[in-house]
Amino acid sequence: MTGDPPPRLDERFDEVFDAYFAEIRRYAAKRLGPDAAADVAAQTFLEAFRQRRRYDPQRGNVRTWLYGIATKVVGRHQRAEIRALRASARLSPGRHTEEHAERVDSRVSAQGLRGELAGAIAALPRGQRDVLLLVALADLSHDEVAAALGISYGTVGSRLNRARTKLRKALGGTNPMLTLEEQHG
Repeated sequence: MTGDPPPRLDERFDEVFDAYFAEIRRYAAKRLGPDAAADVAAQTFLEAFRQRRRYDPQRGNVRTWLYGIATKVVGRHQRAEIRALRASARLSPGRHTEEHAERVDSRVSAQGLRGELAGAIAALPRGQRDVLLLVALADLSHDEVAAALGISYGTVGSRLNRARTKLRKALGGTNPMLTLEEQHG
């Protein structure tokens, strides 16, 4: 231990990029589809690089900070996201021969969403949709979502609860994460 202060974010940004680019790209792909994912991830890291001196480790870790930036970038693509969800809502479910893990992933991705679920997600207010998708797609905790979006822990909980309630109502009381066999015993 030399007593030197730890390196600043701007001194190790290449490490941050290497560690999190693929994860942020996957999140963007699940929100907007694969065509926009690379652009959103690149824009996220460009904005992060520009804002690197403003990063405050007291507010959350770098991963959480990046998800906050990515969510704002996705928000700018919101109209395209909503159009994709509404288009997906008009499509009938197709037959998939994917492996189980791929099926689960596709159920929550922008391209895999079908029918009423996609329409219900598109109809959510932006704040509720962002919280729901950060929890569902990025697997962030309530604390991490709060830090990423700059909102309180309680606001995360209430937005998530409202979003889930609206989705259940829109889907006739069913849980979209359960298979037909699980729902009907």
